[in-house]
Amino acid sequence: MNTETNKKYREENGVIYFSVTSDGTTGEQWIERLTKKGFRMVDYAKQLLLSDNFKATNNVITEIAVLKGMLFEDKNRLTKNIRAEADKRNLLKPNAEVSCLIREMFTDKELEAMGLLYIVVMHEAIKNSDGGPELLSVGRDGSGSWLGTSRDRPGRQWGRELGFAFAVSETQL
Repeated sequence: MNTETNKKYREENGVIYFSVTSDGTTGEQWIERLTKKGFRMVDYAKQLLLSDNFKATNNVITEIAVLKGMLFEDKNRLTKNIRAEADKRNLLKPNAEVSCLIREMFTDKELEAMGLLYIVVMHEAIKNSDGGPELLSVGRDGSGSWLGTSRDRPGRQWGRELGFAFAVSETQL
C-alpha cells in the first residue's frame, strides 16, 4: 500500500475504517458529478439517487466501517448475518449518500489494495422502479468504475471479495 492510500483509510482485523463528509450534493447533482468524472452508473442507481428517499446532507462527517466479506464463512455470508454482525458491533445504517462519497473518494486501485471488488453500502433500502429494495454499491470491474445497486434480501448470499459499509455510532468514536 502506498502512503496516499494509508492516509485515506486504516484496516484493523478485517474491518476498514475511514470518514466521509457530505457537501449538500443532491441525487441529481451526484449523477452529473460522478458521470463527469468518468464513473459509470447503472439505471437503478440513478433511480435511487432521484428517489424522494435519497436525502442529501451538508457538512455531516460519517465514520465508516467496512466489514470485509472474508470475515464470514462462505455459506454464512448472508445479508441477515452481515447485519447481525454489524448490530453486535453497534454499527448503524449510513445515509445512502455515503455511497457517492465513497465512490468519489477511492480509486479502483485503492479498492483493489483493500482487497475489495465492491463495497455495498448497507443503508436503508430504497425501492427501485420495479418495487425491489436496493442498496447502492461502489465497484470496479473490467468495464470500469461503477456506482451500482444490489438487491437487499435477508437470505442473499454475497461474494467473499465484497465489503459492507456501515456507520460507526458516535459512542464508538
